[in-house]
Amino acid sequence: MNILDRLLASLGVSSKDAQAESESKFKPEEKLPLDEQFTINFKENGGKFIYCENEKELKDTYISILDENDWYSSKISSKSEELLDKFNKYKALDVSGSVDGSILLIDCEYLIANTGAILVSSHQIGEKKPEELPYNIIVYAKTSQLIETVSVGLQQINIKHKNDIPTNIRSLKTFKEKDDDDFMSYGSTTKNVYLLLLEDL
Repeated sequence: MNILDRLLASLGVSSKDAQAESESKFKPEEKLPLDEQFTINFKENGGKFIYCENEKELKDTYISILDENDWYSSKISSKSEELLDKFNKYKALDVSGSVDGSILLIDCEYLIANTGAILVSSHQIGEKKPEELPYNIIVYAKTSQLIETVSVGLQQINIKHKNDIPTNIRSLKTFKEKDDDDFMSYGSTTKNVYLLLLEDL
């Protein structure tokens, strides 16, 4: 028995345990899948996340959100006529082709897993700043839009929209009331966000 083994034995630790512990310090952490990372971080940010396996679940969930919040008399707005048509067939509401209603219905560019943020651009919100958007936002996204980081999202936007790169690219990620002592949330605007995530993979 060498001196190291005797020393460890006197401390009640075997050399195998010490070796396993030292190896684990340098072993890279296993990463969660993107969908799990995003879900955890999005919920920590205060967002309301609803996974939908199919169009029927999407419709039922959307109607449940309207029921839960009594939003039937509210104006729902969106820059996307396609989204307004899609969701209006589920429940006819007062809709507007702008971003000035009391509820904003948008899709997004990407969902950022490592921060739980929603990456949007002028395609969804025009040139509005987050504080100029309605407090209540319903986001429609698909599982294929999950990516790891904002930088990957920016690269993908450049590829996807190479002939018409959008402006006003922002990440929305403050979905709960801020603690006044939290300087990291300074300047961010709180929103009530529902994310309807449709399985498409």
